[in-house]
Amino acid sequence: MDDWDPAFLTPLGAHRRIIRLDNAGIGGSGGRVPDTLDGMAEVVLAFLDALGLEQVYLLGWSLGGFVAQHVALAAPHRIRRLVIAGSGPGGVSEGPQPDPRVRDVMAHAENGDEDFLFLFFAPSAASRAAGIASLERLAAVPDRVPKVSSIGFTGQLRAIGASKEVRSRLGELSMPILVANGIQDVMIPAYRSYVIAQEAPNAKLVLYPNSGHGFLFQYPDDFAGEVNRFLDQPEPSLAAFAN
Repeated sequence: MDDWDPAFLTPLGAHRRIIRLDNAGIGGSGGRVPDTLDGMAEVVLAFLDALGLEQVYLLGWSLGGFVAQHVALAAPHRIRRLVIAGSGPGGVSEGPQPDPRVRDVMAHAENGDEDFLFLFFAPSAASRAAGIASLERLAAVPDRVPKVSSIGFTGQLRAIGASKEVRSRLGELSMPILVANGIQDVMIPAYRSYVIAQEAPNAKLVLYPNSGHGFLFQYPDDFAGEVNRFLDQPEPSLAAFAN
């Protein structure tokens, strides 16, 4: 939960109640990391049940974006609008691939600031400066939950590897969807965000320049404003689609 930059959460939370969730076995949550993305989606739905929330707006970033798609497919009636940031649907073999250095950097026993800047920001001076500023804000977050353990991280990778892609099912997601990414994402190339927007019937795509996987922390006010405008739109009526 504490890897979400407060510079993004603050303007987002000014308009609505924000609830952050650590999935099972991650950060502040106990239990064991589920074996699949569907299992992670079940945790999210159980969490909503525990809070008595029948319908929500759901925003997922990175791995959370994959999980959010699985939640929306498992229980579409519970997701009013979906925001998928820095993610993909799986099953995308064409187009740009992740930077080959990503696996090596992610395998480091502990990631330092340079690893963070490489994985989440573009190599330009402006993007790196935004990354350093984000790191400083994150370091100032009080009472931080535990970091993701090596066991938890390994469990997440195992769940991703064991899960089916949802690209073939994107057409089932009829709710409004906002898809966004940084144009230079080295982990999940922006083309995969384009695939979601192309194949989900009611999706909008926003790509941010000179930025990577952490685009939402490089442009926190801009993206928070984009999300707020998207969530504030009136729900489409059936009459609006009538000929």
